[in-house]
Amino acid sequence: MITAAMVKELRERTGAAMMDCKRALQATDGDLDAAAEKMRMEGQAKADKKASRVAADGTVAFAENDQAVAVVEVNCETDFVSKGDDFLALANAAAQAVLGHQPADVLALAELSSEGRKLDEWRRELVNKIGENMTFRRFSIINKATGATATYSHGGRIGTVVTLEGGDEELARNLAMHVAASNPQYLDADAVPAEAREAERKILIAQAEDSGKPMEIIEKMVEGRLRKYLAEITLLGQPFVMDPDQTVEKLLKGKGAKIAAYARFEVGEGIEKAADDFAAEVAATAKASMS
Repeated sequence: MITAAMVKELRERTGAAMMDCKRALQATDGDLDAAAEKMRMEGQAKADKKASRVAADGTVAFAENDQAVAVVEVNCETDFVSKGDDFLALANAAAQAVLGHQPADVLALAELSSEGRKLDEWRRELVNKIGENMTFRRFSIINKATGATATYSHGGRIGTVVTLEGGDEELARNLAMHVAASNPQYLDADAVPAEAREAERKILIAQAEDSGKPMEIIEKMVEGRLRKYLAEITLLGQPFVMDPDQTVEKLLKGKGAKIAAYARFEVGEGIEKAADDFAAEVAATAKASMS
């Protein structure tokens, strides 16, 4: 006989719905261990089926110790799930695992254990419980320099880390906020790849040639515009968001500090997310409920 106490115990062990727990116990003649294993295997199968679905929402989580900061992006399908305690617990555990073990990649991260289970098992359990695809997308480990280090989270959707040689905590915090707002692609002009410079130069030349001006004038125009472009995409060249009259480079020189390293993660960046036709989805749901 399957009792309410047995269903309750299995639910506490698996986090699954009560009716799913009852069915698993009935299928295994009340064997709790067998029922839990059955639900785990079925949950993995369900999670694998959802793996092809686009997960472009999620959160950026941090973990920090005296030596380094780990920043991790974990994805799900909707903003609602990204704010849930279960999902955030998984993301924070992933960040702690990255900090503690420094895995080579996200596949190695998924095999690490937290709270007595592999992170990938935890992820699959949540996929089964919540019904959304979830992925460990990327992570970075920033080793702290000799100066201050700061992290900044903008609503959990943008996460930044800045570590300095020299400077103080206020400067590091302000620069972390700047990185979040201005999204520099490179530290300075020297870090911009030659192919990226040349591609932009060709675009600028094509634009300038339409002016009808002599080539020597065009070349000067292009060089000026290229310098402006490089300033826009490099952290040191950008106007400081809290004082646009000075660049970040000038700010740092005034404080006797240098940027040793930085990172910026934005949830879903670069992921193509299909545009949902909400009206059509509602209509389809209503039609299905009437049939």
